[in-house]
Amino acid sequence: MNFSRFSDPILAEKLLEKIRTLAFAADRIRIMEVCGTHTMEIGRLGLRALLPSNIDLVSGPGCPVCVTPGSYIDAAIDLALIKKVRIVSYGDMVRVPGEKSSLEAAKAHGANIEVVTSPLHTLEIARAHPDEEVVFLAVGFETTAPATARAVINAQEADIANVSFFLSHRTVPPALRALIQDKDTDISGFMLPGHVSAIIGEGPYQFLSEQDMPGVITGFEPIDILLGIMNLCTLIADKTPKIVNAYSRIVKKEGNPLAVKVCEKVFRPVNALWRGIGIIPESGSALREEFAKFDAILRFGIPREEAASSDQPPGCSCGSVLKGIIKPSDCPLFSTTCTPRTPVGPCMVSSEGSCAAYFKYGAS
Repeated sequence: MNFSRFSDPILAEKLLEKIRTLAFAADRIRIMEVCGTHTMEIGRLGLRALLPSNIDLVSGPGCPVCVTPGSYIDAAIDLALIKKVRIVSYGDMVRVPGEKSSLEAAKAHGANIEVVTSPLHTLEIARAHPDEEVVFLAVGFETTAPATARAVINAQEADIANVSFFLSHRTVPPALRALIQDKDTDISGFMLPGHVSAIIGEGPYQFLSEQDMPGVITGFEPIDILLGIMNLCTLIADKTPKIVNAYSRIVKKEGNPLAVKVCEKVFRPVNALWRGIGIIPESGSALREEFAKFDAILRFGIPREEAASSDQPPGCSCGSVLKGIIKPSDCPLFSTTCTPRTPVGPCMVSSEGSCAAYFKYGAS
């Protein structure tokens, strides 16, 4: 496949012209790019500055690190420092502030924390350190959940007794349902995440059309993003609230059935806390009973998550940013107290965080 055509400047200008024509006949179009990678690419490409003034792109809750509760991070720190557990984590989690501290600070105080790129590496670490308890911090959306599920199955098949999984996986469709029910969130349509959709397919988004909300699945190249915006503008102009797959070279209608099947085998849906947003019904995952011995929550008696007003640091507006109510630059802490070097909230830390994207590339 010739991927250069997905950054073709002539095709990009044609799409922009079509978007301008559609926008001319509209009042205000407010599109939420759900995925943090979309936010980063839109910023890097300077696309906001190229769009008509009545098209507003806002960020959503599509950064898994950003919506991971502060209490989860604090519980992981307690495991590492107090119970002397070896913590294994994705790199994005290490600098995210909890309610009290961060994994990075805990490591500086002697906590045993290792960074990996796959949960399967956790099993190798557990085998190499049989006298230690090893806990994997299972964070992420549907994109990373299948790898966690496979690691749990492998741990059971190999009977690795000293490994467990501290789950904080989240699923995207329930969050979208919560957003359209939020009276403070004014969205015209959703740019749906390509990576997540490659796993779950088109079906789980169909409820959006039933709620008169259009959605377009798209990829991350310049043409992908512009095509997504053009499709959304068309659906909004035609008052046709349906789901369009504009990323069919990667996303199949049924998604990845094998990945979905392994997740269904290992996980069951539970109500879950999203940082800055609150409890969203059946948006989290817990291990099924047959895998309960690998559940770090049960093994170490970790308290269940509860919504708390202290989930955001004083003055932090990450919750409003994640719901698309404000832009990162509207937060009073943005680029002053809160920077990538001195992050106050999680949206400034992650490589998919909207505040980090706005800080790096500006609001254009």
